[in-house]
Amino acid sequence: MAGVTVGSIDSIDLNKKTFQARVTMSIYGDVDNIPADSAAVIRTSGLLGEQYIDISVGGDMDSLKAGDTFYSTQSAMNIERLISNFASGK
Repeated sequence: MAGVTVGSIDSIDLNKKTFQARVTMSIYGDVDNIPADSAAVIRTSGLLGEQYIDISVGGDMDSLKAGDTFYSTQSAMNIERLISNFASGK
């Protein structure tokens, strides 16, 4: 959040029914006011493809609690696909 590390990723699993990733995260205990309507987006840092979770803060008065889920999510952008599409004019 705001470029500051507020937690870590515990695990990444595949939901075999929906074929979507499920990311389990631990948020530091002193970060207890993330609005419930916030969004989690997988971002890529640099050309080497290191990934991180970017939390876009919402405006809800209620905060996420332990075990809650981000319902607004996006997958990581594929840099190789982006460059390929740009180079081919797609």
